[in-house]
Amino acid sequence: MAADLPGIDPRGPRFTAAVTLVVFAVALLLSDAAPGAAAVITGVQAVLFAIGAGLGVHRTPTGVLFRRLVRPRLAPPAELEDPAPPRFAQAVGLVFAVVATIGFATDVVLLGQVAAALAFVAAFLNAVFAFCLGCEMYLLGLRLSRRAAA
Repeated sequence: MAADLPGIDPRGPRFTAAVTLVVFAVALLLSDAAPGAAAVITGVQAVLFAIGAGLGVHRTPTGVLFRRLVRPRLAPPAELEDPAPPRFAQAVGLVFAVVATIGFATDVVLLGQVAAALAFVAAFLNAVFAFCLGCEMYLLGLRLSRRAAA
């Protein structure tokens, strides 16, 4: 079972980021003409981020989809990664998705667009370049807390 693994396949969060990239792109494209639809889309994404932050990215619907349909077609990963940084990144994404949803739902469309655009950029960096901003924030926080403790 995936929960028993010492780590997660790093390609899973990258796959999830690619799906998230599309979700935020659609929300941004709809935001001017249909902010209500953008609110629903970002609200659904917020729920997915909440699952990822609470249970781990491998337990999100896209994580399950990756594990069942994509990973069996790939060679095994060179190494597994710690699930904590991607889980933190999901929490960061949740904040941006909630702010975007609130912005779109209350007709403060610019707020929704800025929050969605920031999440879009983060998803783009992860999906295309395997650079996870939330993961890097997590690791920076660890380094800073270790320095403060020393």
